[in-house]
Formats: sequence, C-alpha cells, structure tokens
Amino acid sequence: FIPISGIIISIIGKQLKKQSNLVQKEQGSFLSILDETLNGQKIIKTFSAGQHFKSLFKNATLRFYLFSNKLLHKVNLSSPISEFLGICTIGILLWFGGKMVLIDQSLTGAAFIVYMGLAYNILTPAKDISKASYSIQKGNAAAERILEVLKARNNIKESDNAIELKKFKESISFENVNFSYLEKITLNNISFNIKRGETIALVGPSGGGKTTIANLLNRFYDIDSGKIKIDNISIKSIKKSSLYKLIGIVTQESILFNDTILNNLLIGNPKAEKKEIYNAVKSANADEFIEKLENKYSTIIGNSGNNLSGGQKQRLSIARALLKNPEILILDEATSSLDTVSENLVQEALNKLMAGRTSLVIAHRLSTIQKADKIVVIDNGKIIEFGTHKSLMTSSKIYKNLVKLQSFK
Repeated sequence: FIPISGIIISIIGKQLKKQSNLVQKEQGSFLSILDETLNGQKIIKTFSAGQHFKSLFKNATLRFYLFSNKLLHKVNLSSPISEFLGICTIGILLWFGGKMVLIDQSLTGAAFIVYMGLAYNILTPAKDISKASYSIQKGNAAAERILEVLKARNNIKESDNAIELKKFKESISFENVNFSYLEKITLNNISFNIKRGETIALVGPSGGGKTTIANLLNRFYDIDSGKIKIDNISIKSIKKSSLYKLIGIVTQESILFNDTILNNLLIGNPKAEKKEIYNAVKSANADEFIEKLENKYSTIIGNSGNNLSGGQKQRLSIARALLKNPEILILDEATSSLDTVSENLVQEALNKLMAGRTSLVIAHRLSTIQKADKIVVIDNGKIIEFGTHKSLMTSSKIYKNLVKLQSFK
C-alpha cells in the first residue's frame, strides 16, 4: 500500500509545485507593476494613465489571488488525503486480517494484533513524510526562481594564465573587431588606436555602435573576432579585476545608490581620506550643493539619487570617478540629459577629470568633444571617418551634418 500511496502523493506534489510556480510568477508580476507605477508617477499623472495602471494592478492581484487560493486549497487537502490513505490502508488490513483470523483461522489473534501495531507504527512516519513532501514541493517552486539566477553561467571567462596589469603604459588598440548581439551585427571590422594621454571621441547617429565599443573595452561582452589590446596584451589575457581597476566610467544615467553621499563617493575608493574626498568633490564642482544640504555628506540621496537634480547626480558620479583615479576613462553621453547651466558645470568637472588621462568619449553633443585629439565617426557599426574636428569638417559629410544639426561652429 505504501508504493500506491507514494504514487498518489507524488502526483499531488507535482500539481502543488506547478501551482506554486504560477503563484511565484504572479507575485513577481504584480510587484513589478507596483514598482513601475510608483516610480513612474509623474508620467502616469501627466498622461492621465492612472486608470490603465489601476486596471493592470487589479488584474495582476486578481490572478495572484486566484492562483494562491488554488494552491492553498490543494495544500489544505494534502493532509486529509494522507490521513484518508492511512485509514484506507488500516481498514483493508483489518478486513483482510480479520478474515484470516475469524474465517480462515490461518492467523492467530495475537499475531494479528502485533502485526497491526507494527503497521500503524510504520504508517505514522509515512504520513509525516508525505506531509513534508508537500512542503518541499512548494518550496522547490520558489527556490528554482532564485537558483536560476544563482546558477546562471558567466560566459565571460578568464584564461587560466590571465595576468594582472597594474599599469597602463602605451596604448589601447582595436584590431578588426567584429561583434554581434542577438544575431544582429553591431560592429563590423572596427580598427583604431588610443595612445596614452589621448582623448578619442566616438560620434555618429544613435544605434551606430558607440556604446558597444565602450562595453567591449570594459569586457562586459566578448568580441566575435578580432582583438582588443591594452599595451599589446589582449584583454582576454588580463584579469577582469585588474582591468576594472584601470578603467573609470561616467554614464548618461548616474548610477547612484540609496545611501549617504559619502558612501556613494567611497565606492570609487573605499580607503580615501577626508582630504582626497574633499579635493575630488571640489574638482567635480559638487561642493557648492553638498555644503548647502542639512546633513552635508551624511545626506541620504534616495533611490537612484532621486533626491538630487540631474546635474548634481552627474557631478557626484564625476567626483566618484575622480576618487578612483583611473588611468583609462570612459565618458558615455555624460552631459546629454542636462540643461545648459548644469552642462557647463559638469563639462568643467569633466575637463578636470580628463586632464592627463586616456579618455574614450561618446557624445551626441559635439561641443563636448571638439577638443578631442581624434574623432571617430561611426555609423551602422562601421568607422566612416577618422580625424580631427577641423579635418572632418571638410572631409566628412556625416560629421558635418551632425554639427549643422546642433548649430555648432
């Protein structure tokens, strides 16, 4: 009877796991809608989309409610089913054993009672095991969603003999680099050099592959073919931790954390002293707004730094990069989302940050890269033109059009 009961319990357990998985997914869905709705209040209000999002949330919670009820119904039934199977087993044994004792007389009453006692002692832990299996199946559904993330494989692997590059000395080179993303060619035969101390600017239409080049230099992805070298060493042969120490990055969207201003700055250099922090903040033109805050460096800046303005967040990001003091600097659209006043302050801070460093600058606002040593014009994943601002104004139609569109002279 135990194998038969085991099969029934297994079937119920699988149904519980499937139902629990649906509950977990629906819970994730309605929490995601809740998060997006709370963070997008300004857009929702200005577009009068409140009813739409209310309907989305209502439908999501209704589905969660229905799936949860079904799951609880099955969980609550699991214990009575275990008890019922146990009673059925004892009932059949009593009927069959009683027949052997009273009618066939092939078994003594004493032996039958001993047997029944042993059978009952086996059934009690068997029922407990079945109840535990239901809880395990329910927990497995939740655990699988977490384990899927924890067991995700990192495709960017270091070679066994990867070296630690402590100093950047000569140049960065892209040699016939090809890269595709989601089966779409993003970069096609890209080749250029950046000498130590030079500022190279990447310009061109959106979607041309500029940010992809920066991501490949950081080795967030691996190239399909070709080589990216630092001091004539392939970045695949350099330890990732060593590579990240050399590179600092300031992006269009300032990535800040719901912590104090000080702790956000210390991400750049956890061992920084007060004087270093103050100098970095001053160079980034961030001291004027930090000193006006009630708690100054102990001010909590909110989720993603939402308690600060765009320009303030960007200057804080620059101060963090200054604290890290990287030898290679990547600026990805660092001023594109700012107003004129904030842009001037941020640009001044960026100029201090770029001084004496090897910089790769990505910009739509061409005024930010007019002083670059070289400008690379990229379109549809290919290098179209390469030169200085002056030479490109006479030879590059794409670059000239970009300049005209922004009334840049």
